[in-house]
Order: sequence, then structure tokens, then C-alpha cells
Amino acid sequence: MIQDTLSKIEARIGQSAVKDESKAELLTLLGTLKSEVAELSKTHGEQAQSIAGFTEVSTHEATREEPNPELVKHSLGGLAASVDGFEKSHPRLVDIVNRICTTLSNLGI
Repeated sequence: MIQDTLSKIEARIGQSAVKDESKAELLTLLGTLKSEVAELSKTHGEQAQSIAGFTEVSTHEATREEPNPELVKHSLGGLAASVDGFEKSHPRLVDIVNRICTTLSNLGI
């Protein structure tokens, strides 16, 4: 289920009107997120699903034809909150999520 969600995100990014360099960066980050979330799901399945879900919502909101800045802000806040508490045990995951949040928030909204 998590992999399906991440595949949907990948497709959404690929079909979006986002600049090619931002697309490439997001797809690279998403690839890293996939491996981090897969590892996390072995021990923290619900949290991994939350991270994937918030990533999907955030990507959807940020890549809409006419993004709503408030919805983008709220979805990115949820995404950032979904990794709270993993700074010590999964620092790379937290870093990747923070980089995704930054990239999505910088898409010119």
C-alpha cells in the first residue's frame, strides 16, 4: 500500500507542470524517501503510511494547476509533523522529508 502511494506521487510529479529541474529533484528525493519509508515500515508501519500519505497530499496541493497557498502550507505542516520523533532513530528520513517540504514550498507558490 505504501509503495502504491509513492508510485502515485511519482506519477503526479511526472505529469505536473513543474519545471524540469524541480521535477528531477523531487523524483530523486522521492526515490530516497521510498527506501527510507520501506525501512521504517518494518518497525513503524502506521507512521510510514502517514508519511507516505502526507507526502501524497502535499505533492497534490503543491502541483495543482492553481495551488492554494494555505492548503500547501497545511499539508506541508502535516508532512513535517509526520516525522516528529524520528530525528535520532531515522535522521536521513527526517532530512529527506524536510528537503521535500522545502522543494514543494519553493515551487513558486
